[in-house]
Amino acid sequence: MASRSSTPTPALTVAAVARRLGVAPATLRTWDRRYGLGPSEHSEGQHRRYSEGDLARLFHMRKLVVSGVSPAEAAVAALKFKGKIDLKLFTELPESDSAVIQMLSKAVHALDRNLTEQIIRSEIKASGIAATWCNILTPVLVLVGDEWAATGQGIEVEHMFSEIIHRLLNECTAQLKSPVNSRPVLLACVGEEIHSLAITALAACLAEDQIQVHFLGARTPQTAINEVARRVGPPAIFLWAQLSKNGNPAIIQELPKLRPAPRVILGGPGWNPDRCKSADFVDDLTAARREISRAVGV
Repeated sequence: MASRSSTPTPALTVAAVARRLGVAPATLRTWDRRYGLGPSEHSEGQHRRYSEGDLARLFHMRKLVVSGVSPAEAAVAALKFKGKIDLKLFTELPESDSAVIQMLSKAVHALDRNLTEQIIRSEIKASGIAATWCNILTPVLVLVGDEWAATGQGIEVEHMFSEIIHRLLNECTAQLKSPVNSRPVLLACVGEEIHSLAITALAACLAEDQIQVHFLGARTPQTAINEVARRVGPPAIFLWAQLSKNGNPAIIQELPKLRPAPRVILGGPGWNPDRCKSADFVDDLTAARREISRAVGV
């Protein structure tokens, strides 16, 4: 784990970290007050600063919340997280557009479907799918999830927002006409996994990369994964598990033996990489795109 005494650049205040994480400063303060996920570095007469360990845990917290884990459960996992973060890369992350985030959040909370769709379409056209997902959609998803956890209200907001995101991302995936790969990449949510928003975003990003996928969606049984793999011969198989009960290593072991062998890539907090040595593990959208592109050969 990163040293607790490692002090980041003075620019990393609550506001600066919030902009790069893509969450509101109020959300960070809530996570600090409610879960103890606050800045740990303190010097006399100065505001508290975030250590590298603090930032790594916040990144993990945000990833879990966006994938559908409740903030309370995500915080428990984040506090135990021992991963590291590259501070230099963190400070180079683009800052989220707070004005667009605020506008989209208001549209979502007002249940204004037309405006919500208009904002998302505009951002995808201007910035691309990955940037829109990371810098605009993720912050609002975090905000909606945190509010729901805190108040027990707003389930209709979350459902409408998720449905719109799913539909618009699927539209982007369907626009692919000339893929660079002759055999599609296989994407699936394993076991009883119903949280498919993150993998839907991955499929749309791959379409933007001109990579064709065969997306089996939520709750894909082993028999379906195996049969599609045999018939399609994918260059890569990406398996998503958000919950640990669904990240069963036996799923990998029971995949059919194919020639050439597909690259098996795992995503989601439900997997334990130490128990899945025969597969590659990725922890974010960028890494998933990179590894799948390598498997396809582009």
